[in-house]
Amino acid sequence: TSSFSNGNCIKSKKIAKTSHDNKLIKLLNNLQNHKTGKGGKNRRRGKGDGEEAKRELEFKEEGQEYAQVVRMLGNGRCECFCYDGVTRLGHIRGKMRKKVWVTAGDIVLVGKRDFQDEKVDILHKYSADEARNLKQYGELPETARINETAVDQAMAGDGDDDDIGIDFDDI
Repeated sequence: TSSFSNGNCIKSKKIAKTSHDNKLIKLLNNLQNHKTGKGGKNRRRGKGDGEEAKRELEFKEEGQEYAQVVRMLGNGRCECFCYDGVTRLGHIRGKMRKKVWVTAGDIVLVGKRDFQDEKVDILHKYSADEARNLKQYGELPETARINETAVDQAMAGDGDDDDIGIDFDDI
């Protein structure tokens, strides 16, 4: 039996004497331990610690506007309610696609197009804490609802009045 410094053993009747035999034995030990790969999809995806690095808050510049995603349309597009009062078609930029997940209810920074007023490009997604800070600084209106989807907003708008127009006392 011969053993190596890495703790792996391989059984053989004679001790390897040439460097070629040593390399072959090391290769066999590596194959037995299945440690030749560099990791699977979870390695490529990165660690899911959930902790984002503290980043500087991005404010809007000329030609940009704050918006809230109303609903996702697919193919990297969504319906955005811009805080200038207009609903526009938003397009997630290529740098953000498959890296930053934009969902309904998110507060985003959009870039207006000079040549298409009804379309915007999503440039940055704000976390809930960043959106609250923007609201405190007066960048977002007080009516802005952070992390609420269109369904949540519709339910909040109904209030206690669940009347659908049918009066059963008349029947």
